Amino acid sequence: MPDCPAALRALAAAAVLAATSAAAASLAYPPAPRGNQVDRFHGIEVPDPYRTLEDIDAPATRAWVEAEARLSRDYLAAIPGRDRLAARLRQLWQVERWEAPQRFGTHWFFAHSDGMQNQAVLLTTDGPDHPARVLLDPNTLSADGTVAFKGAAYTADGSLMAYGLSEAGSDWEVWRVRDVASGRDLPDEIRWVKSAGAAWRSDRQGFFYSGYTPTPAGESLKAPNQYQKIFYHRLGTSQDQDTLVYTRVDDPDWFVAAQVTDDGRYLVVTANHGDDVRNTLAVADLAAPALDLRPLIAEPAASYTLVGSVGTTLYVQTDDGAPRYRVIAIDLARPGRDYWKTVVAESADTLDTVTLVGGQLLAQYLHDAHSQVRRYDRDGRALGVLALPGIGAVYGFAGHDDDAVTYYGFNGYTAPAAVYRLDLRSGRSGPWRAPQVAGFDPRRYATRQVFCRSRDGTRVPLFIVARKDVVLDGDNPTLLYGYGGFNISIAPEFRPDIAGWLDLGGVYVVATLRGGGEYGRAWHEAGMKAYKQNVFDDFAAAAQYLIERHWTRPGRLAINGRSNGGLLVAATAAQHPERFAAAVPEVGVMDMLRFGEFTVGKGWESDYGSVDDAGEFRALLAYSPYHNVRAGFPYPPMLILTGDHDDRVFPAHSFKYAAALQHADPDGKPLLLRVEPRAGHGAGMPLSKRIDATADIYAFVLQAMGLAYDGTPRAMPYFRGVGLMSSEGKVCEK
Repeated sequence: MPDCPAALRALAAAAVLAATSAAAASLAYPPAPRGNQVDRFHGIEVPDPYRTLEDIDAPATRAWVEAEARLSRDYLAAIPGRDRLAARLRQLWQVERWEAPQRFGTHWFFAHSDGMQNQAVLLTTDGPDHPARVLLDPNTLSADGTVAFKGAAYTADGSLMAYGLSEAGSDWEVWRVRDVASGRDLPDEIRWVKSAGAAWRSDRQGFFYSGYTPTPAGESLKAPNQYQKIFYHRLGTSQDQDTLVYTRVDDPDWFVAAQVTDDGRYLVVTANHGDDVRNTLAVADLAAPALDLRPLIAEPAASYTLVGSVGTTLYVQTDDGAPRYRVIAIDLARPGRDYWKTVVAESADTLDTVTLVGGQLLAQYLHDAHSQVRRYDRDGRALGVLALPGIGAVYGFAGHDDDAVTYYGFNGYTAPAAVYRLDLRSGRSGPWRAPQVAGFDPRRYATRQVFCRSRDGTRVPLFIVARKDVVLDGDNPTLLYGYGGFNISIAPEFRPDIAGWLDLGGVYVVATLRGGGEYGRAWHEAGMKAYKQNVFDDFAAAAQYLIERHWTRPGRLAINGRSNGGLLVAATAAQHPERFAAAVPEVGVMDMLRFGEFTVGKGWESDYGSVDDAGEFRALLAYSPYHNVRAGFPYPPMLILTGDHDDRVFPAHSFKYAAALQHADPDGKPLLLRVEPRAGHGAGMPLSKRIDATADIYAFVLQAMGLAYDGTPRAMPYFRGVGLMSSEGKVCEK
């Protein structure tokens, strides 16, 4: 790699810094409508001056959002090297991608993308190694690529497919039914569903799904989603004739879902109060003359996930009596707790996912947040460990109890997702499809896992991805990512945007934070409600570790996170602004006192707490990004991203936060709001929009660091170093 003399590097950096200062000085934020709203909680008065921005369709709000969009668009477009950076990202995004194939009857199904399609295409074939034909191409359904495929459910013989589509990034889905042989849709159409899925009866006459009562006109992106219901839809009938199967009438915030066992015999209904991982289970025998749902787990004391069934025995993954999860067998002939049988016992690693395929339980574990796979027979006897290519994550292993093979994917931060075929009898595994990334050589990079200590001494894992010849001189541009919530595990994965940052010569770091599911129930609960500050402390400790170990320095360290991770970034930047060159919160939860007023937000109280509880209210107020904006505070440069159709984290969260920041610090560093049109929370976003957003983020971050992309892959003015890191792979701090 070419290197520049020190003086030239300094001159280049100084020039960019000068441009950054000039750009910041010229920013004139559009004034947001500001009011005098004050709320009173438990005797404490809390101002909410930007309440009117919650009316996202009001003319004043729309005018302000459009002005903000113009300001950020003009600023980002003027950053040196931004367009060259976008062009390079488009090259790196040309990664062919496959889903792991699944069989239903004689039909196989999988999704595929050539790398540059806005949406993946669903294919079907009579064998994974035979030519496939297009069953559904969402790219043909809209000119801008914003109609997205949200999922499918197939009849046991694979002749019919129920499938969902969403538009413009919304979580609302429309479900239809397609005849697989002809590729034509039946007249059936189901609306007002979110994360609905579908569960077919074995007679193919209809399916179960979760839905809501239609929201008032004009309120679909804002109104609370309450009293979710399970319906049964019979083919050939209209939705208003669907049969109500189950709902909770005691509280509006239960989420309910239906599954049908692989043999078609049992309907299994789960109910979670909001996003609480604990749930109930109810079961109905579909062979009975009438549908009679009976409680199996009546109280939500733990998490219970159906794995599969054999005869009258249900296999269930649970943290009941096992904080890192186990698999139990419940015989419906004797369902009492005294008769439960442990099939796979709890281990030191967290049991993440289990499937029942070919008479085997394929158990995916998280060992320090990366995948391990162990095979067991149905009685829990160990059959061996599946060898994986390295530090990464697996997915797939779908199938039926009579299958002889199953398919799975593996990827890591520098390993594009490849799909493998596993012979269940022999245990041998081999590649089915493996992509290449144009111009990106994974052999140049290493993934290292290290451990830092949080403020209270908790051991926090970090994945650090960088070139093998990186020099620990404290000058590396570094992007630190985190999430930390809702029992969600952040495992290693290949993404073209990460490859793009590495391609620039940057260091990419993922912090495994409390609040996630990587270490089981205790790890999750240590980042919930009154303990949420632990998550911010973990993230700040990760940043400090990177600085102290000379991976980077504050002027070259940026933080990024999405959704709950957007909250993480905003809160941490407010608590430790001196550690960061830039902060990029995406689709974040920023108003911690009103999140429950919108869409599915009420369900988040299981993780965040409720303003109705005095203690939880005080904890929320203490870190709520919107309510803790301070005038004269040295905020790092911020790029705040949201979508105008985000009906999960209502966009007013970002609107109000950006307005408060700009009012508090109108003459400081750039504090920009980037609103993506016809986009939601992120799922199903067209490829073109993802590339543009990534280019804007990286250009903004580099600008804040005093750097610019010069258009030469893997050779930037700031990159230097010819030394070799002493080890590749795992480095542990004891």
